[in-house]
Amino acid sequence: MHPEISLSKRIKRHVIGRTRSYFIASPPGFETLCAKELASLALSVQHTSVIPGGVEFKGRLDDCYLANLNLRTANRILLRLHAFKASNFKQLEKRLVEIPWELYLSHPSTLKIRATVKHCRLYHTGAIEKRFRESIANGLAVTAINGGNGPDPAPPQQVFVRGIDDRFTVSIDSSGDNLYKRGLKKRAGTAPLRETLAAASLLLAGYSGQEPLVDPMCGAGTYSLEAAMMAKKIPPGWFREFAFMHWPAYRTKRFGYLKRQFEEHFVRPDKPLIFASDKDPLACRQLEQCTRQFGLSDTVSINKVDFFELVPRDFTDQPGLVTINPPYGRRIGTRQESAELFQAVCEKLAREYKSWTLVLIAPSRLLEKKVPFKLQTYPLFHGGLRLKLMVGKIR
Repeated sequence: MHPEISLSKRIKRHVIGRTRSYFIASPPGFETLCAKELASLALSVQHTSVIPGGVEFKGRLDDCYLANLNLRTANRILLRLHAFKASNFKQLEKRLVEIPWELYLSHPSTLKIRATVKHCRLYHTGAIEKRFRESIANGLAVTAINGGNGPDPAPPQQVFVRGIDDRFTVSIDSSGDNLYKRGLKKRAGTAPLRETLAAASLLLAGYSGQEPLVDPMCGAGTYSLEAAMMAKKIPPGWFREFAFMHWPAYRTKRFGYLKRQFEEHFVRPDKPLIFASDKDPLACRQLEQCTRQFGLSDTVSINKVDFFELVPRDFTDQPGLVTINPPYGRRIGTRQESAELFQAVCEKLAREYKSWTLVLIAPSRLLEKKVPFKLQTYPLFHGGLRLKLMVGKIR
């Protein structure tokens, strides 16, 4: 049998047709929310479990595709390849030969190996990564089928190796760029909020996409863009590519068919219900350009206006959701200035946004205590800072 035909059959049997184990990495503290989101997708996943750092599940290759496409609170999705015990390099090399790399990878020159170890006798991560790289190159050379000979070589594929107590887990990355990179924003502002955290905020606030949303310090527009895709029922990964698109098992027509099932349910609103504003004219222009480019301008209205001059009834006569990520850290001068601005924001909210649902990021625990209304608080880790995400009704 021709080697390419034999390999194709093995890929269908062992990768496409088989239930495999996957791990979804999520933002710290939002593992349960990510698991709920996964359950809401009605995929054929099995044995879902929440663990520190993310969610484990078993599913088919289509489930991996759809989870990457649809999960708003996921950072990355890994396909578990193999688990074994090794306490010396001879054992490690023997175990690596057992992995059929040719079923999952196509070009050794674009590989990134990332190894971490804890309480392992094999503690030199550089030497571990070297063994993996050599084993993968040898395995792909044996098949003599190399996917990197075309004019456009595939982007780097990542292999993750995690060793704990001499037991190693080997995974490959199905996502590529972190999933918070939606493919929308070409220019990010100073210390922008990640899209995964904005989505988690909106989900915790119960945002349905049918109520008014005011984003009055929008900056790069993360909240507004995330809400617009939710309101239009556009999957968060709609405008980007994924690492699995360069796997030997990837079938373009199959993924295209899966995407078309969602396109049939896109919503086209009669008028905008998302109102973004900022005092920075450049931020407003860039956000306006982004909404036009990606077909979201029918959902988001953008105005250049200072938050403190804004009155929500200028946009809507019914309470909705207001999202505030006030400047802090690198975006403002001193800690005192940050505290004074935060206090003024809270006073404005208490006056003008009564009965609105609020998503508010507090730069510190001290400022969290100064909020004049009771909100549910969640720890938020962003840009090396420990923040507080506050969600609830302004009463």
